[in-house]
Amino acid sequence: MADVVIAGGGPTGMMLAAELRLHGVDVVVVERDLEPTPVVRATGLHVRSIEILDQRGLLDRFLPHGPKYPLNGFFAGITKPAPELDTTHPYALGVMQNITDRLLAEHAAEAGAEIRHGCELVELSQDDDGVTAELSDGTQLRSRYLVGCDGGRSTVRKLLGIAFPGEPSRNDTLLGEMSVAMPHDELVAIMTEVRKTQLRFGFMPLGDGVYRGGVPAATVAEDRAAPTFEEFKQQLVATAGTDFGVHSPRWLSRFGDATRLAERYREGRVLLAGDAAHIHPPVGGQGLNLGIQDAFNLGWKLAAAIAGWAPEDLLDSYQNERQPVAAAVLDNTRAQMELMLLEPGPQAARKLLSELMDFPEVTRYLVEKVTALGVRYDLGEGHELLGRRLRDVELKHGRLYELMYGGRGLLLDQTGRLSIEGWADRVDHVVDVSEELDVPAVLVRPDGYVAWAGDDQQDLVGHLQRWFGAAS
Repeated sequence: MADVVIAGGGPTGMMLAAELRLHGVDVVVVERDLEPTPVVRATGLHVRSIEILDQRGLLDRFLPHGPKYPLNGFFAGITKPAPELDTTHPYALGVMQNITDRLLAEHAAEAGAEIRHGCELVELSQDDDGVTAELSDGTQLRSRYLVGCDGGRSTVRKLLGIAFPGEPSRNDTLLGEMSVAMPHDELVAIMTEVRKTQLRFGFMPLGDGVYRGGVPAATVAEDRAAPTFEEFKQQLVATAGTDFGVHSPRWLSRFGDATRLAERYREGRVLLAGDAAHIHPPVGGQGLNLGIQDAFNLGWKLAAAIAGWAPEDLLDSYQNERQPVAAAVLDNTRAQMELMLLEPGPQAARKLLSELMDFPEVTRYLVEKVTALGVRYDLGEGHELLGRRLRDVELKHGRLYELMYGGRGLLLDQTGRLSIEGWADRVDHVVDVSEELDVPAVLVRPDGYVAWAGDDQQDLVGHLQRWFGAAS
């Protein structure tokens, strides 16, 4: 019997598997596909995801695989000077999804997760003691918990009967990788002109004359089937007046702008994460990042439940914290899609927002929204840091993020008077830390968010109990 079965071996599932293994949880990942998909939809990592990788010692694996982009065009494609942000990583990292998938899968495997390819979950049942998953090869897996990380058409969500309300797709975009015969300079000149009005069109060079191209579809395909190459070329001509001499496609796909949010993230011992819990238009590149951040929030809480020290409502805090974040992402992508429409009303709103973004605080607010730096969990009244993630800072004992590699809680104590006696098996205590922290002490959760700030020992004890269970 495994501790956790994860259905879906994409970035959310692999990040969750690695987080669980960090705490010694026995994990089995079941992935439908035998081989990695060639389709590349996500093309980068945002600031908060980059910080997460840094907090687990993974960032150096990713940095060589993509350029760093300034954060100056992140809301509906409106370009403004990049704002100053409270982070040591003020950039987007242009790592293609297939590379992110591979690196996270390698990390999960190295951590000890069992990964089964070519296995699809087709049925499940649960009781008071665990979950039984039936796989497409006829085998059954028994586990204490199961997490559906199996995408927007999630089998797990459907089997649970969890509603997925929202709006269907109104606009499809065709996507693919292919060779282009047109000289690069000529392609760029045409693309620049077309993108003045059509932001869903563009080409990205991949090297050796191969490009990643995207173009609006003529109609919405209810079956979500990949387009033919002839359809792709026709849409290029309709949008840009030329097919650019495209040939030799590597792969073709389509995506829509459907927007849906799961009614709940948990049913008994089964939970949802990533696209299984929420889907939205791809503007701003937030989907993959949102899933990784789901996994980072859920991992330590689920591990605590399995270890037996989790407070009664700790696992429920996953939905309480992450569902509002997803709802906010759905809203900002809805807004961005409206601002990209060509009708006079949306264009007037776009012009007004562009003028407002000349104020640096407006641009900063929007960039923090898209990159998830602005996320603040509702943890009650208290210090302004409460519920926010901490940026990396230099400590007298090393960098803050280096101290988080083990996925434990962390008390940063500048008073030297506080104690974590009874919780030392779950929380590290660092005394006399850094003048950069303008607060006597902070209790940081394993996911990097501040659970408490202050200098009162009794108050600290209450918050240790709230997040790390009873003293041992």
